[in-house]
Amino acid sequence: MAIQSMRFRSFLSRVGSIFPYLFLTVLALFFLYPLIWMVFSSFKTGQDIATQPLSFHFDSATLDNYLSLIRNVPLQLGFQNTAIVLIIKGSLTMLFCPLAGFAFAKFRFRGRNTLFTLVLGTMMLPPVTMLIPLLLEMGKLGWVNTYQALILPGAVNAFSIFWMRQQIAEVPDELLDAGRMDGCTNWDLYWMIVLPVIRPTLAALAILTFLDIYNDFVWPVIVVNSVRMQTLQVMLSDLYNQINNMQVGAIGQNAWGQVLAASSIATIPVLILFIILQRYFIQGILAGSIKG
Repeated sequence: MAIQSMRFRSFLSRVGSIFPYLFLTVLALFFLYPLIWMVFSSFKTGQDIATQPLSFHFDSATLDNYLSLIRNVPLQLGFQNTAIVLIIKGSLTMLFCPLAGFAFAKFRFRGRNTLFTLVLGTMMLPPVTMLIPLLLEMGKLGWVNTYQALILPGAVNAFSIFWMRQQIAEVPDELLDAGRMDGCTNWDLYWMIVLPVIRPTLAALAILTFLDIYNDFVWPVIVVNSVRMQTLQVMLSDLYNQINNMQVGAIGQNAWGQVLAASSIATIPVLILFIILQRYFIQGILAGSIKG
């Protein structure tokens, strides 16, 4: 009996160790299902999407949605505009926000706490309340339908400054003092000591910044009213109407197939970035949760 009891407890222990992984696998599939459905449906005809939305047959897969999309929709223009905004706006965020966080975390100057409080105070304002004032400002500057309007507002934001400040504050002052004794300037301390220490946090900030800019819709759709300047998300939102306008007699079913194809293509950069930086992203998100 004792041996059987030990075997039963061992069996329960093995089942208990497997259950969390099984639960997480099922949960992951639950969240991934919409993405998987979108990709598979993009290879179906419009009629199959409407009549058999939950089934997929490999023998009936087709590239017509992708070919029609390439022929009739300037999707490459949306990627181009988004890439320009991403590179420039993302670079501004990654350059100035860690610098501001370094200043707030490691320097003592008059009015520091007051200024930091004002920065945090901007996070309490609902973003929608800033849309009209920003649009009026862009109109006064003559920046409507320009890259300046898409790039500069929000390039240096309060959340990124706050997060960088919190992470840089965890860097031991002894490291900086040792660097000063070796003759390092403040700029040298930032580049040679601070940045290498917070590298996982920077990677996490890069991913969050990429997602924020890449998925931004409200501001671009307000400040841009020209197809020539549309970002990818704005173009995707208007894609159904564009397809029907460009293709005489196109039915809604086929249009939705091309919408799914475009959405599948738009998902690729996000997946690639996360796969490359996922280790740093997780480390950066967890960096501030554990106090050493």
